[in-house]
Amino acid sequence: METDNAILEGAISVTAALQSGSRPIHFIAIRGDKNDPAIRRLEQDAQRRGVLVKRESEEALDAYVTGKTHGGVIASVGERKFAPLQDLIASGEKCGWCVMIDGVEDPFNFAASIRSLYAAGASGLVVRPRNWMSAAGVVARASAGASELIPTAIAETAEEAASAFRAAGYLIACAGDGPGSRPLYENDLTQPLFLLIGGEKRGVTRSFQDRADMQLEIPYARPEAHSLGTAAAAAVFAFEILRQRGYQTASRPSAPRHAQASVPRGGYRRGR
Repeated sequence: METDNAILEGAISVTAALQSGSRPIHFIAIRGDKNDPAIRRLEQDAQRRGVLVKRESEEALDAYVTGKTHGGVIASVGERKFAPLQDLIASGEKCGWCVMIDGVEDPFNFAASIRSLYAAGASGLVVRPRNWMSAAGVVARASAGASELIPTAIAETAEEAASAFRAAGYLIACAGDGPGSRPLYENDLTQPLFLLIGGEKRGVTRSFQDRADMQLEIPYARPEAHSLGTAAAAAVFAFEILRQRGYQTASRPSAPRHAQASVPRGGYRRGR
């Protein structure tokens, strides 16, 4: 039976939902004896935002969920809020890159893909309509909260999303192995980009590949190797885009000058 409510488990997932405002939070329940600094910050932040915080026993928390992975923190939440597609496009700045994940049915693969995309700096995510409420807790926890933090829009079809991004000046790329595909590392991924990644069963349709500006193929060292799963492929795509655009972070120190390597922005050069 579908419901408008879901339970998020774990402090990371709950904190992400609270800070992002990605969905209404009915209440947060915390095990009575948890009092570390991160929990105190979560509790104070929730109270500032007017969210009810309850202290409950381990047994009471267990009654909300089916497993034992909540770590003493759960939240009862409502439906995920989605941005209009045009707002997502406009938020991509000058050289943003957005990704659509289409046809992924397993929530763990979906979550792992989002975690990599968010970590690598994707401007936004596009998904097709479906009821993710039954898996909201799994997706939020397995993505380390990234599913709550990344701006997300809905499109009925990949073609609809691609048309909107193309009209805004984005290049359209997809994972593919058709006649027009080129190795991922030989493409310029520094331009405004919309990337479609398909699920493991159906992948990306041939008709979409034919209309895309770029078909990106991940080269393998062993030609007999089977295709990577969606989550692994998403990570490869995401961090190559990050590499080409320049690795920048404000929270971690730069590597020593002698340890830095100079890599062409357009990709790896052959013959070296």
